[in-house]
Amino acid sequence: MQAGYEIKRIIVTTLQAVSGAGYPGVPSLDMIDNIVPYIGGEEEKSEQEPLKIWGKIASGEIVKSEMPSITTQCIRVPATDGHMAAVFMGFKDKPQIDEVIKLWKEFKGRPQELELPSAPKQFLHYFEEDNRPQTGLDRMLENGMAVSLGRLRPDSQFDYRFIGLSHNTLRGAAGGAVLLAELLCAENYIS
Repeated sequence: MQAGYEIKRIIVTTLQAVSGAGYPGVPSLDMIDNIVPYIGGEEEKSEQEPLKIWGKIASGEIVKSEMPSITTQCIRVPATDGHMAAVFMGFKDKPQIDEVIKLWKEFKGRPQELELPSAPKQFLHYFEEDNRPQTGLDRMLENGMAVSLGRLRPDSQFDYRFIGLSHNTLRGAAGGAVLLAELLCAENYIS
């Protein structure tokens, strides 16, 4: 893994906004004063997709990484936009907590290096306050294209736990597609 800190296992519980269900979304009467503890297919996808990202290309096919071990729960909550995740992670060689925060704050991906129009200047934002990130306050950070992180702290069962937040339609579906198109153009895959 990046920076030499291999993650061995992850537990994630996502709290996903109603807009994640697509248009027309979840019926309002199903969500008023309610939380739905199941999103069809989402848990399986959330456990497998990261392994593709951490994997490699061999013979023109994606070969998933075998590590880390990931288990998830995905829950629909009555927020309009913004998916929040409670993440627990265990490392092969545990980094210091200050090192994790430093890596997050200094991270620059290819979109930042190329200064692409839709790319957030700072992809990962770490909040020191105990009550952040919050969906209503932080989902629009950097025009909804940044990821907010907070509450990184030691855990009694894993090495660390933290909270993450992203705007599911801007950073996710729509904005992610625009940013990917910009990257493909900048890298001369399409013209």
